[in-house]
Amino acid sequence: MDAYETAAAPTRAYVLHPDLKSVKSRRLPEHGLAEAVSLAAALPGLEVLGAEVVRLPRVQPGTLFGSGKVEELKAMMNGLEIDLVLVDGPVTPVQQRNLEKEWGVKLLDRTGLILEIFADRARTREGVLQVELAALSYQRTRLVRAWTHLERQRGGFGFVGGPGETQIESDRRAIDDQVIRLKRQLDRVAKTRELHRASRRKVPFPLVALVGYTNAGKSTLFNHMTGAEVLAKDMLFATLDPTMRGVVLPSGRKVIASDTVGFISELPTQLVAAFRATLEEVLEADLILHVRDISHTESAEQAADVGDILTSLGVNKAVPMFEVWNKLDLVDASQREALLVQATNRAGVFPVSALTGEGVAALLEAASTAFEEEKSQAVLALGFSDGKRRSWLHDAGIVVDETQDDAGWQITVLWTERQQGRYREFK
Repeated sequence: MDAYETAAAPTRAYVLHPDLKSVKSRRLPEHGLAEAVSLAAALPGLEVLGAEVVRLPRVQPGTLFGSGKVEELKAMMNGLEIDLVLVDGPVTPVQQRNLEKEWGVKLLDRTGLILEIFADRARTREGVLQVELAALSYQRTRLVRAWTHLERQRGGFGFVGGPGETQIESDRRAIDDQVIRLKRQLDRVAKTRELHRASRRKVPFPLVALVGYTNAGKSTLFNHMTGAEVLAKDMLFATLDPTMRGVVLPSGRKVIASDTVGFISELPTQLVAAFRATLEEVLEADLILHVRDISHTESAEQAADVGDILTSLGVNKAVPMFEVWNKLDLVDASQREALLVQATNRAGVFPVSALTGEGVAALLEAASTAFEEEKSQAVLALGFSDGKRRSWLHDAGIVVDETQDDAGWQITVLWTERQQGRYREFK
């Protein structure tokens, strides 16, 4: 059980969103604050007692905020008996130490909070290892607390409270040894995942990857498409570990749908690196469904953040991508008609409500059409030792004619370029 779950009372938290004038942001500071509060709500055991945007003319190297603001916040926190301050942005180790000492509370920056949420949500062995590796990379530059969390199967890392509360002397060698051990374990997991990918490439089923900002409704859409029961809640990072299920499209074609972890602005670099093996499922996709919460006030900004992460992952721009404007049921009636007209005038955009099912049929029809690529005919000569290749061709439904002689089979196929590429990967 997590440290913050064993407490007799919930941890009393206060959220601060620094608004630095010299830093340009895609979103309004008030919207950034609202997202930070939602992040805090996603962590069990926290009770957010207040939140505010703090205007910053410039960053103070030692305390982040100016001395007057530090004193003002200290008086407010003492009155509310705050236990934990969440700063929605980067906080240096020096700033964290000084503010914790001045305010007499624990302090967690955006990266630390997201790491705590991921630690709470990770269920698979790979997910647990990835989060722990990311947390160690984050901790290495900071004052290291008690290491009791390293013995836990899952849960937080002691940033919030509990056994890891007392500060101790930093032991970087111990962290480095732990990082090496984790990387070795993850390397083994990554090799296993790559073997699974290689096996899937030989299966004649295209991969459809659902990506999008966290809480855009990917899991709800995934459940509607596949009949699965992946956890779907109105909460940031409700699901973390990727899930795959088979789907039969209206054309009768079978595909594999993959529900991936949600993205978020300023996703910690440690997490991007640690979860790269998982996110690489997107690189293997034959079709990407970018799910957007079209009812959100910053839907466009969220879409831009997702685009940045996909670019950083190296997603091939040649892979077809549909924009799925989800949560249509939450759009105001006065805006709904304009959205539908806008979607009609843009190729590859599909307004849907994953909750009610509205528009999902049209999306699946379009997905069927996307896989109906231009085909070419070829004649293949296979020896009797190539039974797996022959079986794959028949399973893919691309065999037009087949004859047999003493040397093997002469097979005439009608296939797409994608199918040709998968066939060549056989060894």
